[in-house]
Amino acid sequence: MESVIKVENLNFYYGNFLALKDINMDIYKNNITAFIGPSGCGKSTFLRTLNRMNDFIENTRVEGKILFQGQDIYSGDLDPVELRRRIGMVFQKPNPFPKTIYENIVYGLRKNGVNKKEVLDEVVESTLKAVALYDEVKDKIYKSALELSGGQQQRLCIARAIAMQPEVVLMDEPTSALDPISTLKIEELLLELKKNYTIIIVTHSMQQAARISDWTAFFLNGEVIEYDTTEKIFENPRDKRTEDYITGRFG
Repeated sequence: MESVIKVENLNFYYGNFLALKDINMDIYKNNITAFIGPSGCGKSTFLRTLNRMNDFIENTRVEGKILFQGQDIYSGDLDPVELRRRIGMVFQKPNPFPKTIYENIVYGLRKNGVNKKEVLDEVVESTLKAVALYDEVKDKIYKSALELSGGQQQRLCIARAIAMQPEVVLMDEPTSALDPISTLKIEELLLELKKNYTIIIVTHSMQQAARISDWTAFFLNGEVIEYDTTEKIFENPRDKRTEDYITGRFG
């Protein structure tokens, strides 16, 4: 199985506070990897180290290595902007720009100097189809994205991320603000998208992790307690703390 991201002995600090402790992990290509664990255990902090989103927070520090396609992303040789194009991100609450649906999708491309109308038109159509939104919005792509429902907005944000043709898509609790029907649509979408992308999802829902992920990492107090195939984590965990969390004894 091909490893896309390899994390070696990672420690992450907010000031003097050690938020992530000695994390080692491989993220595998065209798989969905889920991070589970109680609130405040380091899941989202770890997710944001993978495309250097934590760089925007003052007084943070990284020790260890994160190799993306064999290149250390913290070595200084890799432009963080280019890294974030290759490792896209979708946030917890849908955050479309106050622009048309069309302009939301092509925003990153325009920023990168792509302005040819036929290219942009093709990307808009193909990404809207990829996120199963095209039929719902094809007659209003020049209307404000803010008119869409919450579930549609989140699918649009996924379309905006994949318009940049990333290799990896990070998702920080992408369905926590959505109703059950919209959540199901996003889950179905992720199972389809993993054919072309590597997906890493932070989720507060163990049921969601069990339903859609191939690999699951259980975080507790900034440490990865256990990381294995989702089937093993849920059916035969090695660590009692994992079992206690999954069976609802704490968390």
